[in-house]
Amino acid sequence: MSNTKKEENFDPSKVEKLSFKEILKKIGPGIILSGIVIGPGAITTAANLGASYGYSLMWIYLLVGFMGSVYVLTTYRLAMLTGMPTLHAIRKYYGKFAAGFTGFALFLTCVFFTMGNISGSGTGLNLIFGIDWKLGSIIMLAILAICYSMKNVYSLIEKGITICIAAMIVAFYITLVGVGGPDWGEFGKGLVTIGNFPEGSIVAALGFLSTHAAITTGIYGTYLGKEKKWTKADLFNGSMKADAIAHVAVVILISIAIMLVGAIVLHPQGQAISAPAQLAGLLEPVFGRAAYIIMGIALLGAAFSSLMGNTQRGLVLLRAGFDKPTELTNPFIKYGCFIVLAICTVICFVFNGSPVQLILIANYATAIATPVAGAFVTLMLWRKDTEGGLKAPTALRICMTICYIVCLILTGFSLYDLILG
Repeated sequence: MSNTKKEENFDPSKVEKLSFKEILKKIGPGIILSGIVIGPGAITTAANLGASYGYSLMWIYLLVGFMGSVYVLTTYRLAMLTGMPTLHAIRKYYGKFAAGFTGFALFLTCVFFTMGNISGSGTGLNLIFGIDWKLGSIIMLAILAICYSMKNVYSLIEKGITICIAAMIVAFYITLVGVGGPDWGEFGKGLVTIGNFPEGSIVAALGFLSTHAAITTGIYGTYLGKEKKWTKADLFNGSMKADAIAHVAVVILISIAIMLVGAIVLHPQGQAISAPAQLAGLLEPVFGRAAYIIMGIALLGAAFSSLMGNTQRGLVLLRAGFDKPTELTNPFIKYGCFIVLAICTVICFVFNGSPVQLILIANYATAIATPVAGAFVTLMLWRKDTEGGLKAPTALRICMTICYIVCLILTGFSLYDLILG
């Protein structure tokens, strides 16, 4: 039977649900995506929101959970039903220019993210050993270059990021317990006061959302799914849903602990975070001098796991936009990573400011791709010819449209605040 005939006869109701053990073997892209998301930028923006606004922005995690899930499920669905990862689908339905422009915008987003990760890796070694953060960055980039030159790149990244994530979860929750835990009354109040933006918090909230729930994450997931050899059946057997849930749950699990520590330790002192020492100050009341080592390890693990996936992500999305091979073993991607890292390192080193400031700036800049990529993803979801003959997902369509509108509103307010505020 031809592939076309098989596609026409595909019946989701006949797909068997996988067992929990079988689903665990299928999960992978979501874990890599979590490692990319929880980089130094996520740690810094989460800690900064807690330090600056206390518990008042806890409700934003409801947005992270909702938007993160919708973005991943939407892009996964479109990829499986069209038989193409996102940028290839944009190319088919909206043309070469649309795909190329979107791929370039996503690439720029990843470049900014990489700059934040380079600064974060150097900051981690600075806190642990007291060395200059620039020297620390060079050391970590050398280790990363060795990793990129190894075989079985996807497997290496998946395992490495899983270890880093497990370590971060343990470290941050030990810290949360160590600082006495949250005020549950204030936590609950902050969680239910949806839409409350304290004065001056909108730009910070956009930086936070652009890191924790970005359309870029879902789009890259469609290319990782290709590396994982997912098929259309995986959309209906529980694999992709479990992968999306795992991704969002890990991101929230780690990030919320960081924001709570910022709210508990720094907010009562009226401190915002602008230097590496202040990040370590989150833990100092409990761990003393060891706080610098603990936070340094956390930043280092976050930066390294994010760097391993993010630099490749940028090049994969750039090449996808221009319909070029996107395998992680492709020489252009392999050696292109070194070039991107070198350029980003130079920019980081000539930046005249704190590495923490650079991390925050980089994360605000990552929002540039959402208006572009989000528009095409939303439009594709509403098309009849992207459903493969299946019933249209009305609820998902509405949710994706809401997410896109929310991002546009936040981006507009943030630009207004930055330019005219």
